[in-house]
Amino acid sequence: MAGDNKVGVLPLFFCWALTAVAFVAKALSTAATVPLILDTDDAMRLTMVHDFLDGQGWFDLVQHRLNTPYGALMHWSRLIDLPEASLLFLLRPAFGAAADIALVYAWPLLLLVPLLWLTARLALRLGGRAALWPGLLLSSLSLITLVEFAPGRLDHHAVQILLALAMLWCAVVALERPRFALGAGVAAGAALTIGIESLPVVGATIMAFGLAWVATARQSVALRDFGLSFALSTLLGLAQGVPPGRWLVPAADAISGTYALAAILCGLAFLVLSLLPLRTVPVRLGAGLVAGAIAVALVVLSFPAILAGPYGQMDPWLLANWVDRISEAEPLWTSFASGPVYVVAVAVPVVTGLAVVAWNIVRRPQERGAWLVYGLVLTIAFVVMLLQIRAARFAVPLAAPACAALIGATWHRMVRTNGFGPILAMLGSVAASAGLIVAVFGTLVVAAFPAYDAGTIDPNRPGRQSCLMPAAFADLAGLPPERIMTPIDLGSHMLLYTPHAVVAAPYHRNEQGVLDTFRFFNGPIEEGRAILRARGIALVAICPAMSEVRGLVAHTADSFVSLFAAGTLPGWLREMSAAGAPLKVYSVEP
Repeated sequence: MAGDNKVGVLPLFFCWALTAVAFVAKALSTAATVPLILDTDDAMRLTMVHDFLDGQGWFDLVQHRLNTPYGALMHWSRLIDLPEASLLFLLRPAFGAAADIALVYAWPLLLLVPLLWLTARLALRLGGRAALWPGLLLSSLSLITLVEFAPGRLDHHAVQILLALAMLWCAVVALERPRFALGAGVAAGAALTIGIESLPVVGATIMAFGLAWVATARQSVALRDFGLSFALSTLLGLAQGVPPGRWLVPAADAISGTYALAAILCGLAFLVLSLLPLRTVPVRLGAGLVAGAIAVALVVLSFPAILAGPYGQMDPWLLANWVDRISEAEPLWTSFASGPVYVVAVAVPVVTGLAVVAWNIVRRPQERGAWLVYGLVLTIAFVVMLLQIRAARFAVPLAAPACAALIGATWHRMVRTNGFGPILAMLGSVAASAGLIVAVFGTLVVAAFPAYDAGTIDPNRPGRQSCLMPAAFADLAGLPPERIMTPIDLGSHMLLYTPHAVVAAPYHRNEQGVLDTFRFFNGPIEEGRAILRARGIALVAICPAMSEVRGLVAHTADSFVSLFAAGTLPGWLREMSAAGAPLKVYSVEP
């Protein structure tokens, strides 16, 4: 039976190669119009990798050219910088100036291998051999894979997805092989260390091990091993990522003493519970609830700021006018109005996966434990996705193994049964499980309503993309280092492609820089001039297609935004950009 659970090198390589070729072909075909590094986080990540290779310290997470001239502390983990920097170091002798391009192709395509493998292993465990090929192929037909594992993607989300799948797979296998709980605990600690976006999946995994122990006392070994490995890996994550002087400084937006204490208490609680002779389900449930309540109370009493969440200490104006307007933080029903195709394409596979879970819980009592663990994690991921659409990056990959099991079952029935019913059932299972197929159907439906279709098209998108092409920064890159005021969404690319420093990029820890940027563009121009003077800003660079320049928030009649729209900027802003250039650059005259 052990051999039946192997993915196999040839199927894995075939599906990886097929997907990689498609991704590379897409990137090359759009290279003239779509920046390879499009997302601001990917640009900032590569900037941090450059700084790390240039000698910036492991514990020095300040982006010294951001919030100029003061610098801004980032909340990201070196655990992503290290492998990317190592790969870039190895690529530079062979590729020279093109090493960055080689990196942004190689890194996400390398991560595609464990994505396919983990999905297939979990599909095999849930659906048997018939689910192997669907498990390998569904990841390639997912919109999340198209975004998070495509060339140009350097941010940490792909690694978080892999760790979420590893947690879930280990949790399911640990029901029969308790030592796999160690892997789940290590993955959970690593996921929290890299970014707290993984917190809901980590919390769901903790609940899964706890409830599995409540259901049957023989899960005490897995409970203990998960708790101890989770606590230890989180402590190691804190030690490697935060200097000792800041271990007790509370932070809700990154690995900190707050999360380390929670992990330690979880580990201690699971250890004690595993050792107690609690013989009945009600007694174990009561003991677990008491232990959980004590752990939560101790964390809140020690670090009460955790109740306010990762943005709890931010300026209320920024929360209302910036953070709350981030499109990926919108609930699913709000996102549907502006991007129905994407929302449907990520929601349908997850709902399909949940339906498969429910069916198997009812119809396969011998496998009920595995499906209950799987269903708990997937349900929590789905609920979080309803509240914030960006959580689809977790929910959709986690749903793929269940969808693969469905396709495998319908295929098995089709080849054994005559008639059109089984054929239609198999085709329907594929259509409901593959986000790319759902997106194609959704696009056709939206196109049938031209008025609505036109309303969902952003006419400024090509202009924004042209501003983020490397060529747009060529002239600026040739100038000696200066301090530049840019729109917030232009800051990361300015840092990547030029030697200059900027006031803001879209990172909440740079609160003062973001506030000053909003005030410069939207407040009275003379107050904006005072901000430039205080920071020693020599240049102002804008992308006219960006929403910040077109009036993202309320602005005064004498603001930069208003004066630029009217073509009446003051004389102390002297344009120095070439005619037709994507970026407009102004020197700040005395």
